[in-house]
Parts: sequence; structure tokens; C-alpha cells
Amino acid sequence: MSTQQPWGYPQQGPVGFGLAMKRRVPLGVWLGLPLITLGIYSLVWYYKIHKEMAEFDSRRQISPVGSLLAITIGGIVIIPPFVSVFNTGRRIADAQRAAGLQPTCSAGIGLLLMFVFGLYQLYYQIELNKIVDHYNQAAPGTQVPLAN
Repeated sequence: MSTQQPWGYPQQGPVGFGLAMKRRVPLGVWLGLPLITLGIYSLVWYYKIHKEMAEFDSRRQISPVGSLLAITIGGIVIIPPFVSVFNTGRRIADAQRAAGLQPTCSAGIGLLLMFVFGLYQLYYQIELNKIVDHYNQAAPGTQVPLAN
């Protein structure tokens, strides 16, 4: 009997440890810092969460630069930002699973919230904070055990 790997995982054995992610204030991510920085922080946040998810579980191949390019330059083609935001939701659910949590992040909800005042950032940060809280808010970059 073979087990199917979650989306984004290559077919290899478990790693065992990853690096803890940073806990962020969801309202600050969605509204506060983007207003202060004229939207620049939203791009910084998007890059950072992808980088942290890649370091959290090295079994997953995540390109922070590729994700950032998809929501910026990819917007010229219209479709890539939507695909990137959807895939981000799937990656967060996979990270929740790797932490030993029941995945609660829905990529579909994240995509829908993209059209409602950009609320996907608020939603995704709340979901990422669940992982950080699971590890008792371990300092970012600290080694933490993975569940699977």
C-alpha cells in the first residue's frame, strides 16, 4: 500500500526537523504596515512567508522569488497572481500538516478573499500563526521537530 504525499512534496522520506517561522500580527500584515510603506510591505511579507515555509519543511520546493514575481510582474498576464495566491494557501495547509496540525487553511477561501480588500493576507497570516503557536512561539530560525 503506498501513501500519497501532500501537494508540493517530492517522493522522499521525512526530514525530521525544520526552522520555526516568525509570528506576525495579522492586522499589521494586512493593513498597518502596507499603509505606512505604500504597499511595499505586502511584497516583503509575501516573499518572507514563502522563504520561511521553505526553511520550515525542506521537503517542499518553494521559490520565494518565483512566488513574488508571480504576484508582481506576472500580473501583466493577469492569471499568475491568482495561481500564486491559491498555491500559497495549499503550501500553508501543507505546513500545518507537517507541524502535526489538522490543516485548516483553505486555498479557495484565500483566493476568494483576494477579491475582498486583499483579506487573504489577514487570513493566511492567521493560519501561519497557528503553526508558530503550535511550537510555543519558538524563536524564528530555531530548529523544531516535524510531525511527518
